[in-house]
Amino acid sequence: MTPALVIFDFDGVIADSEIIALAELQSCLADHGLNLPIETLIDRFLGASLASITAALADHTGAPVPEDFRERWYVRLFARYRAELQLVPGILELLDQLDRDGVDYCIASGSSHRRLGFALECLGLTGRFRGRAFSADDVTHGKPAPDLMLFAAARLGCPPEQCIVVEDATAGVLAAMSAGMRAIGFVGGRHLENRTERQAERLSQAGTFANARTHSETIALLAQSLRRPRPACG
Repeated sequence: MTPALVIFDFDGVIADSEIIALAELQSCLADHGLNLPIETLIDRFLGASLASITAALADHTGAPVPEDFRERWYVRLFARYRAELQLVPGILELLDQLDRDGVDYCIASGSSHRRLGFALECLGLTGRFRGRAFSADDVTHGKPAPDLMLFAAARLGCPPEQCIVVEDATAGVLAAMSAGMRAIGFVGGRHLENRTERQAERLSQAGTFANARTHSETIALLAQSLRRPRPACG
């Protein structure tokens, strides 16, 4: 089946933001008594919603997570976004190619609308994704549940079997599989520099049909699916 809609995760696929977010999350969790190495954060929380992260913190401490946990994390995160946030190399070329091929695309992010919107603004992508940037805030159950993927596809009028998801996290791949979509794993973010092969293996085990280490590879994988006439969404 050729794709009529490409659904991108945001952090680590469009924005090279996970290296910042994980570092600041590590510091915030340590402030509340949960000390974890970055490798463990990637294994446990990459692509996860904040609700699942705070639930893990509550389980560890045996106490409710302070109400200002998100705000403290965001203050630190957004300050670094303003100063440091960059696009994943090759993503603009990939989006431009999809435009030329007439393939629709959107974002389905485990982040809140607030965090996602701020990052899009920092990167100058607000207009490009207006009306097609979806968040875990939009659904009851975030990744790895299929809700967000199905929500994004429904909003853009595309059946799940005509969607391809591009994800760097097992939670997102599992969400795609549960939604009846195919998935490409992307392991080109800076946060995966020292664990590319390991993460690619984990993504394959979760269900990806292929993995890309650069967005040039992502373009090639999508192009293979575009060689036949494809149905239109809507």
